[in-house]
This record gives sequence, structure tokens and C-alpha cells, in this order.
Amino acid sequence: MTTSPRRYPSAAVHVLVAPTGVADLPVEKGRRTEDYEYQIVTIPRRESLASVRSNLAEQAEYGRWELARTRVYIGGEKKVWLRRRIIRVSSTLGML
Repeated sequence: MTTSPRRYPSAAVHVLVAPTGVADLPVEKGRRTEDYEYQIVTIPRRESLASVRSNLAEQAEYGRWELARTRVYIGGEKKVWLRRRIIRVSSTLGML
């Protein structure tokens, strides 16, 4: 009798500004951290590398996220900071 492997879903927190205490996130030259929105994904230590890789690749492809930072903690838990640029559009309707 075989059992299916248990899935440990990763938790994601979506923030619009740089998380508190993380002022050193890498940004492009000439940009500020306020020009990006961030998503922090917490990955449990038991999650397989293949599932983490496919999850992050899917978010990067369809959500237009890019990797900003990865941290591995003592217990084996991982935190991944994803970022994407906020595109601000000014209205041109008043110019008519």
C-alpha cells in the first residue's frame, strides 16, 4: 500500500511597498523600492525542490514576477522575495 506524498503549500504575503526592515532589496539603477510591489513566499523545509521550482517558474511566467532575494533559515525554511514593477499611467483624457 502506497500513500501519496503530503503537500506542504507555501504561504505567500503580498505587499505593495518594501517590507519593513528590508530597505536593501536590489533595485535597478535609477529606481526606488516604491516603484516595485513585492510578494514574500515562505517555503516549508519539507517541500520538494521540484515543486518549489515549478511554482516559482509559474509565478514568474504568468504573474510577471522576478526573483529579488532568497533566504534559507536555520530550520530549513526558505523565504523568497519576488518583485514586479508598478506601472503608473497618467490619464490623457484631459488633454482633448
